[in-house]
Amino acid sequence: MSNQRLQLTEEQRALIGTVRNLARDKNWRTDSIKYLDGTYPWENLNDLAKIGVLGMSIPEEYGGSDLPVFDTALVIEEVAKNCYATAMALMGMLGVQVRVISNFAPESMKRDILPKVAAGEVHLAVCMTEPHAGTDVPNYKTNTVIKGDKAVVNGVKTLISRANEAEWFVVFTRINGTPGREGIGCVLVNRNTPGFEVTARYHTMAGEYLAEIQFNNVEVPLENVILREGGFKKLLSAFNTQRCLNPSVSLGMAEAAFEEAISYVRQRTIRGNPIADFQGIQWKLAEMYRDIEAGRALLYQAALSANPFPDPQQAAIAKMFVNEMAIRVTSEALQVHGGYGFTDDYPISRIYRGVRYGTLGGGATEALKDLVGKKLVSDFDPVDGFLSMGNF
Repeated sequence: MSNQRLQLTEEQRALIGTVRNLARDKNWRTDSIKYLDGTYPWENLNDLAKIGVLGMSIPEEYGGSDLPVFDTALVIEEVAKNCYATAMALMGMLGVQVRVISNFAPESMKRDILPKVAAGEVHLAVCMTEPHAGTDVPNYKTNTVIKGDKAVVNGVKTLISRANEAEWFVVFTRINGTPGREGIGCVLVNRNTPGFEVTARYHTMAGEYLAEIQFNNVEVPLENVILREGGFKKLLSAFNTQRCLNPSVSLGMAEAAFEEAISYVRQRTIRGNPIADFQGIQWKLAEMYRDIEAGRALLYQAALSANPFPDPQQAAIAKMFVNEMAIRVTSEALQVHGGYGFTDDYPISRIYRGVRYGTLGGGATEALKDLVGKKLVSDFDPVDGFLSMGNF
């Protein structure tokens, strides 16, 4: 039987190798401890910009390389193996924000913003969650009223990444008070616009800061309303990209935890023997590797489905599994470190903190289970079922 394992192209391998060498040369995994206080990884992102990574999601005519979602996921996975803070910041440069602008913004805004993003000169953020609604997008209260050639934004967004670093914010908002999901559109807001205010900052267990942002009669040009009423489906399609990139961070961190575990058990001895020789440890390693490979298969399949955005069902399933898998694997990797794993002297403690984010961002696990379950019930064929149709 021929080997059916996915084979990366020479270009993909070269790209991953370049990122891997950069992370190793700069000692990202060890140095990542300096980001626990919320410091933003500007230097690492500038280095990634120099090798073209920040332009991966941007069309070539705007200074990018327009690479597929799969390639983007591969790079984020590699970055996450070495530094959580850098991977999260990179996801903000390659994820839903830039894809919404690339696909839906007017030409003038694309030409103004996207080349600067590719060069690392402008950073982006997305504003979705509100104090009373996270995944429940149709109940967002932030509202944009169109007045002639202007639009006025009012509302509050919370738990926003890069609020102090980003220049442009992709804001999910109701348009003209239209109720329900059909009223959701999208507005681009520059941080220097009067009425834009960061009103609270929350320091996370992984180090980064999340923030609350208030929009108090923020007036923007009409062209900044890049999706009006009825834009919800387009926004959700673009957001499915995030449901591949978020678990790419989780996968990379699970791999890092696995590597740290193997390295530790090979050099840690009991009664003169490496604990790697003990059957109990080897079983833990085997289970960790099994789970990582299962998650990789689901995630890669979802990322490869993108055209231009990933299949929503595959992306949801991949995110659910990989996020939860990474928590299990990282917990086991910390366990084999014993008490040392609980200290900041070993990278595993930082990996453990960071990996906990996955199930919370980009659509909580419980919400995705609800989405997948409803679709399974509605799509089930009582005659052919699922397996005979090759859908699983």
